[in-house]
Amino acid sequence: MSKKVFILFCLLFVFVESFSQKHSMVQLPPMGWMSWNYYADNLNEKNIREIADAMVASGLSDVGYKYIFMDDGWQGGRNNRNEMIPDPKKFPSGIKALADYVHSKGLRLGIYSDAAQFTCAGYTASLGFEEQDARTFASWGIDYLKYDYCGAPADSATAKIRYKKMADALRNSGREIVFGICEWGGRQPWKWGAQAGGQLWRTTGDVRDKWKDVTNSGGWGILDIIDLNKHLDAYAGGGHWNDMDMLVVGLNGKKGPSGDLGGTGCSYTEYQTQMSLWCMMCSPLALSNDIRSMDEPTKRILLNKEVIALNQDSLGLQCQLMSSNGSFEVFLKKLAGGDYALAILNRSDKSQEMNMNFQNIGLKGKFRIRDLWKHEKLDAASNRWKGTVEPHETKVFRLSR
Repeated sequence: MSKKVFILFCLLFVFVESFSQKHSMVQLPPMGWMSWNYYADNLNEKNIREIADAMVASGLSDVGYKYIFMDDGWQGGRNNRNEMIPDPKKFPSGIKALADYVHSKGLRLGIYSDAAQFTCAGYTASLGFEEQDARTFASWGIDYLKYDYCGAPADSATAKIRYKKMADALRNSGREIVFGICEWGGRQPWKWGAQAGGQLWRTTGDVRDKWKDVTNSGGWGILDIIDLNKHLDAYAGGGHWNDMDMLVVGLNGKKGPSGDLGGTGCSYTEYQTQMSLWCMMCSPLALSNDIRSMDEPTKRILLNKEVIALNQDSLGLQCQLMSSNGSFEVFLKKLAGGDYALAILNRSDKSQEMNMNFQNIGLKGKFRIRDLWKHEKLDAASNRWKGTVEPHETKVFRLSR
């Protein structure tokens, strides 16, 4: 290779790297707190400021939770220039001042709109005002937009057009704003969301605070969402994520959106499973409990750095379902540096004994095994794991050569 060709190659590499970094705003799944399950549409600036304070004081921001996502209900209509404005009673200081406060804490602020005339809760939305609203959000210092799809047509062709229009508007706004597509999975956005300009897309309906939908009431439980998302690993990777909706950890049956359609609460074992598999599947992690007053079991689940590290691993690979026998499901996730994450879910309602040879899931040789929920290493390198898995529990291990 001549010196001239080598220099051109280096310049091209630098350009590609720069372009990739500029246009991939979320190389890792976003982590934060979302307002809907706790406040519904009754959020206000006092709540958001308190949540920002709690994100820092609780240590949540230290382990990666950086976003505060304001959901539906902040809107106050449009002014005489058709610019979107916040509700003056809920947000008397305005969104710009709130964003400045959130940023001063080292955090980022997300906002919500809808690709129709009105949002799911009946507030002003963005159809026909995409460029104007994107500029408004950018001028306020917004970092993320959740874009819902209530009041929109059922076909996928219209969805692709409407989401791309807002994505283009955000790119033209002068500010990098992460774009979350939220049409609940019915139009298979994992197949077109990235091309439409999204960095993440909801794969299911709204999560409810329950293990699974056993009465066909229509609400999605933790296990229902796992069952759909576990087959979508091919569509997730660096900068584009399958969004499994909010974490319900710590809600404990709270009345409100997560309590609808049978959402009466989960056990801490079930909450731990949600955290485990949301991390294994590289879903964005959006807390929805009251982080100002968490009990110790909730803190133990949400602040587990070793499990969070699987979600934030630089390879960005969603785990693969390796085996399923009706009771046990085994998931494997390749990690940066050559390690693996192994998750074993007991779907059944009874304790089950597991004796698993790693060779059966394609792993040869022996591994050092670390239990990421007990924070313990097993004594010696092994080619298998044997133990008891409680009902609805997920064991999570890190395997190192």
